[in-house]
Amino acid sequence: MIERYTRPEMGALWTQDAKYQAWLDVELAACRALADRGQIPADALTDIEAKAAFDSARIEEIELEVKHDVIAFLTSVAEHVGPSSRFVHLGLTSSDVVDTGFALQLKRSGALLLEGMDRLHQALVKLAWKHKDTVMIGRSHGIHAEPITFGLKVAVWCAEAQRNRHRLVSAIATVSAGMLSGAVGTFANIDPGVEDAVCAELGLTPELASTQVISRDRHAEFFGTLAVIAGSIEKIAVEIRHLQRTEVLEVEEPFSAGQKGSSAMPHKRNPILSENLTGLARLLRGYAGMALEDIALWHERDISHSSVERVIGPDACIVMDFMFHRASGLLERLVVYPQRMLENLHKMHGLIFSQRVLLALTGKGMLREDAYRVVQHNAMQVWEANADFKSLLAADPQIQPYLSAQELAALFDLAYHTRNIDAIFARVFPEGQPR
Repeated sequence: MIERYTRPEMGALWTQDAKYQAWLDVELAACRALADRGQIPADALTDIEAKAAFDSARIEEIELEVKHDVIAFLTSVAEHVGPSSRFVHLGLTSSDVVDTGFALQLKRSGALLLEGMDRLHQALVKLAWKHKDTVMIGRSHGIHAEPITFGLKVAVWCAEAQRNRHRLVSAIATVSAGMLSGAVGTFANIDPGVEDAVCAELGLTPELASTQVISRDRHAEFFGTLAVIAGSIEKIAVEIRHLQRTEVLEVEEPFSAGQKGSSAMPHKRNPILSENLTGLARLLRGYAGMALEDIALWHERDISHSSVERVIGPDACIVMDFMFHRASGLLERLVVYPQRMLENLHKMHGLIFSQRVLLALTGKGMLREDAYRVVQHNAMQVWEANADFKSLLAADPQIQPYLSAQELAALFDLAYHTRNIDAIFARVFPEGQPR
């Protein structure tokens, strides 16, 4: 991934050195497990643990000749260890090291992603409670519908973030699987107990049954989960983009001192952070598709998945990490305009209360079809003549027998539409408002 979208802590987990270190972690854990079984002499293990190292530049140099990255890695390690290196990689095949090392990298990345997920959720929770009672218009099809609060809108995002955290925890557990079963997965040259011991040391779950690779449904779940989470972040970003439009301007991204929005138009303040999040979500959906393609491999293994994972492994984790922190920073500094929300809510001259009038008329005995027709007739006059909805209803002789002027006026009450916000918040936040 390009530096622009790479946060240092996550980027450090996906360098070549980090990959080779994960491989070395696997090899050393295997040596310890084999030594416990008497298959590696104690003095050789001491020698290996003291000297085991690698040189990334040297690995690349060797790979140019041997055309095999794991062999090049093992050769570099052997150059550091010396004669005791004959006990390194005992009974293993390349995929044992590569797949288990990959699992380590994904698990370590997952820990950072959970931190990002928690920061995002905390930003949403704070924003939701701050604007729990900030009234605004709800929209369907982009058209004014009925009143909601901005806090309710954010609470919906909070509930989705809570589900996404559960998904992420599960996906990290699923992909944190190791394998040391040897060629074609038969354990012919290594005892299954070695795999158990290595996975226990590395904090991984042993694959129940492997071929010569770990089954890629695990990875598809992980990358698919990242795509779902990215989609949820994009959902928030798209909403912010809509609400920042000049004609709406109910919220706005932070605009720092000295920031410029356009090379040509000095007045511009554009939703560039949200637009960026939308674009990055497209990347993660693409990575998820690639991971799905990797599930079907030939027989006990091929390497058609390898080239894909060299790209999507680091890129997906780095992009997801970046998205979490960009979205969190945006939400933590989001500018909200409650007065503008009220102004927009009243632009429809009372039309947003049409359903309540409809229900009141049917409650008084008017047939629903007749009530709908009468209310819609008056509503269309508001649309066409920019008239006041309540005044038109009050003057309608078909309505007067059912609703008094006082009863009609009571129907135009914002509090009616927001009276259950507390109950909704109690469902989303059963622990109450955080301190």
